[in-house]
Amino acid sequence: MPLICGVDEAGRGPLAGAVFTAAVILDPAKPIAGLADSKVLSEAKRDALAELIKRDALAWCIASASVEEIDKLNILHATMLAMTRAVEGLPVRPDLAQIDGNRVPKHLPVPGEAIVKGDAKVAAISAASILAKTARDAELVALDALHPQYGFARHKGYPTAEHLAAIEAYGVLPAHRKTFGPVRAWLASHQGALF
Repeated sequence: MPLICGVDEAGRGPLAGAVFTAAVILDPAKPIAGLADSKVLSEAKRDALAELIKRDALAWCIASASVEEIDKLNILHATMLAMTRAVEGLPVRPDLAQIDGNRVPKHLPVPGEAIVKGDAKVAAISAASILAKTARDAELVALDALHPQYGFARHKGYPTAEHLAAIEAYGVLPAHRKTFGPVRAWLASHQGALF
């Protein structure tokens, strides 16, 4: 039976923080009930499932691409890099990587298959989406502790009205993605100042 890993990302759209990815090989002997696309699960359910995935999967790896890599490569290429890192980081080499979306990273170390809406169709991709989302959320909660005035724990870096108002009031942080529209606009109007 071939070993198949599911791969997904979290955090392509936010204005701040790294983009996270995960690769998961589920154990057919230890099915995990309740796996679904992380976006449709409550935070408490995601956190509980993440612990089960880490305990019961045959293998898993969480990876990321930094804000600097996102700004240098663009978000698509940084996401592909992070997906490659997640598959490379698995302690067991899969025979196939099933990737959520319509693209397969060019430098993947194993054959890949893109599956549109895979996080809702393939259990291993659902598991990967949960691990990526919970890891990214934890990073944003930690960032919130350092900069509570920005509200990162609530909006997770997405361009909400609250976040945009905080950028206007307090400026851009090193954790902000400088090439993303609202951040780039703020920097242009403030001569590139970072706080």
